[in-house]
Amino acid sequence: MSEPARGLLPRLLPQGSVGYHVFLSLIAVLVLGPLGGITAAYMNYALGFFVGGQVLAGILGSTVTYFYGPEGRHGANYMQTMAASVASMGAMGVLIQAMAWLGMPLPPTWQLVVFFLCIGMFGVGVGMLYTPILVDKLQLTYPSGLAVANILRALTDVKLLKRSVTTLGGGIFGGVALAAVVHRLQELADALEQKKEQVGVVLAAAATFSPVTFGGGMIVGARVAISAFLVGGLGLWATPWLRQAGYLGEHDPFRKIGFIFALGTILGAAVVDLSLLARDALEQFRAARAAPSVATKEPAAKVGRLVAWVVGWGLALTVVANQVLHVPVQWVAFAIVLAFVFQMINGISQGITDQNPISSAFVVTVLLMSLLGLRDPLIGLLAGSILLVSCTVGVDMQQDRSTGWRLGSDRTVQFRYQMIGVVTGAILAVVLAQLFLEAFPVLNKNLFAHPELRETEARGWQSAMTYKFVGVLNTLSQDKSRTLSVMALGVVVGLAIEVLRKVIFKSVRYQAWRASHPQGLTVDFLLDALIIASPYASSFGGFVDFDVCVWWSLGGLLTSALGTFVKRPAPAPGEDALPEDMSGTSLTGGGLIAGESLFALWLGISSLIARGALGKLFGGG
Repeated sequence: MSEPARGLLPRLLPQGSVGYHVFLSLIAVLVLGPLGGITAAYMNYALGFFVGGQVLAGILGSTVTYFYGPEGRHGANYMQTMAASVASMGAMGVLIQAMAWLGMPLPPTWQLVVFFLCIGMFGVGVGMLYTPILVDKLQLTYPSGLAVANILRALTDVKLLKRSVTTLGGGIFGGVALAAVVHRLQELADALEQKKEQVGVVLAAAATFSPVTFGGGMIVGARVAISAFLVGGLGLWATPWLRQAGYLGEHDPFRKIGFIFALGTILGAAVVDLSLLARDALEQFRAARAAPSVATKEPAAKVGRLVAWVVGWGLALTVVANQVLHVPVQWVAFAIVLAFVFQMINGISQGITDQNPISSAFVVTVLLMSLLGLRDPLIGLLAGSILLVSCTVGVDMQQDRSTGWRLGSDRTVQFRYQMIGVVTGAILAVVLAQLFLEAFPVLNKNLFAHPELRETEARGWQSAMTYKFVGVLNTLSQDKSRTLSVMALGVVVGLAIEVLRKVIFKSVRYQAWRASHPQGLTVDFLLDALIIASPYASSFGGFVDFDVCVWWSLGGLLTSALGTFVKRPAPAPGEDALPEDMSGTSLTGGGLIAGESLFALWLGISSLIARGALGKLFGGG
């Protein structure tokens, strides 16, 4: 028998009522979404990647819907859908940072908001248009969507809920405290270096610690994190030779050429994976056609309305991009067509491998436009933005739908929640970008053109995603022969590594040897994490500085060590084990990221107040 709703809240706001949805929307828009958006934006500025807000929003949202009993999982799912959209859009402020790096005068706030809004609305429409195929018909796994569904089911247990929130809260508090300590260490190190004191060097090394870097490593684990240390270390070792050979300037860091090679390895691996994904998808499609239809309680997808939605927002996007931001129509149309292609490709990738290669979509788009004659980096940035934002929110829509499909949530209601999330996220993306860029002026400076700033003003700001975009866009107006040769080498290496990984790790003989040999697990770890590490993971070492790789790897090693030597508590009789996304290290790592991002936001706001700059935030350019 289903557990009944409990408490005053279900009586005041019955499930499914207008008040119920308004209440959930306000919490998602005013609390969960901004928290995830702040975290995602800060991660993109500090590192160059971001963690989706589904798990955080699912856990915190369940504290509200717990009182509705097991059926409250639908409300929590709607809230995490909206909050994740806000967070994903909030991370897109790096496009505004890229505009600043390229010397483009920032358009008025309202123009940027409308541009992001049109892309987001178009993207979620395309994403939802593909869900009857990817989610309903093919029933792709979407591992993160499955994890969120498990979390929302598990959090009907109040004891489990309290334990999760306590762990996450402790991580947030630790992130704020550690960020404050590191900030003070950086101030002391700068002061002592000016006085030529030896201890200043020691403090400067300690001040490279970042809770967001360490916490991110804790989330992904050693198998993913440690390969970045290897690539970063090799890059550090090869830097003198690269400078002597003319690939780097006298003061350029390895990542100025390393990111091109890293992008190549990702593209090479993607060639292998996308070929296999196409084969797997075809097999699943054939099996799905032969299998009997599975009845569901939710309404069928209204394809006609979705098509009208996509066409309408596609036209709106074309008008805004062309008439407001002056992007030629042919490049807007080209980007929109590629958005349809990449949303299917990235959606299949996310559904099977849990990877959404949004950066690859942006880079491939720019390179294709370059081959077609585009030479203006600013036009390339704006056209590429259509791919980046639409693939981000569209694939999010597919993943969130996979969660809703498993829970039996209404697809129409879920789509409405994501629509509201995109509206809020479009505003938040621009506001947060302006806030960070105003509060931290160094974020406006082109670190690709001036890498020496990494040792002084820009300490702690990797901006790897922006670095990647600006680096590729710079090739539009320059001689691309050396860049293309380095990328081609990366493609070959990435393709070869990925083929080896598929052949070895899928081999029945290898699996049997690993299970039976005393050193099997050790050899497997060394192969997977170091010797033939996944290009998707190891490429991170080409995008960031070496000290970031160190803390990133240490966070991953800590998680793996705890997982190996510390036994997780067994569930009580009648309870299910916690999903991996709710492990103590995963929740603590997410809390550290949120904590440092909140501290950075506080620094930004306090800096703006001190400068009297808050009034300029909505001043329109």
